[in-house]
Amino acid sequence: AVQSKPVLVLCGPGNNGGDGLVMARHLQLLGYTPQIFYPKRTDKELYKDLVVQAELSDIPFIDSLPSSEDLAATYSLLVDCVFGFSFKPPVRPQFSPILDTLAKTNLPLVCVDIPSGWDVELGPPSDGATPALSPDLLISLTAPKKCAQHFTGRFHYLGGRFVPRQLAEKYQLDLPEYPGTQCCVRIN
Repeated sequence: AVQSKPVLVLCGPGNNGGDGLVMARHLQLLGYTPQIFYPKRTDKELYKDLVVQAELSDIPFIDSLPSSEDLAATYSLLVDCVFGFSFKPPVRPQFSPILDTLAKTNLPLVCVDIPSGWDVELGPPSDGATPALSPDLLISLTAPKKCAQHFTGRFHYLGGRFVPRQLAEKYQLDLPEYPGTQCCVRIN
C-alpha cells in the first residue's frame, strides 16, 4: 500500500457521495487502502450499484464515524464527499457531527468539488452554525466553482479534461491546459 494507514472516504447521500464511492475504488487501484463511511444511503439504483462495486472490490464500509482521536490513530487521510455544490443550509442533524469532526481534524483533509457546507458561490459558511472546513487539498471537478477563490489550502487540482471547447466558450470557463494525457492538473 502507498500509505501504511488507510484513507477514509466520507460519502453523503447525493452526487458528491457517488463521486466518493467511485473515488474509493480508484484509490484502491492506485495502491491506497480506502475505507468508506456512508451513513445515509439512497435507494437510487446507481448508488446501490456503486456500493456493490466497492463491496466486490473488498473495500470495507464502517458503520459509525470514529472519534477524532481514533481517526488520527487509524487513518492517514480523510476525503470529504459529503455535500456538493447543491448544498443549502442548514446541515441536517445527522450530518452536523460529521462536518464538525472534519472541521476540527488534524489529519490532511481532501475535499471533492467543494468543501462540504460551503456555498458554491460565496464559499465558507457564515451562518454561525455550519462548521467551516479548511481542506489541505481541493479537487475541483470539470471546472473550479466560484467558491474555490476562498480556498486557502496547499493544493488545488482540477480533474476532468472532458469539457468540450464550445461548452467552455459558451460558459466562459477559463480552463487550464492539461499536460500530455493527464486527466488532472494543479491550478495553484
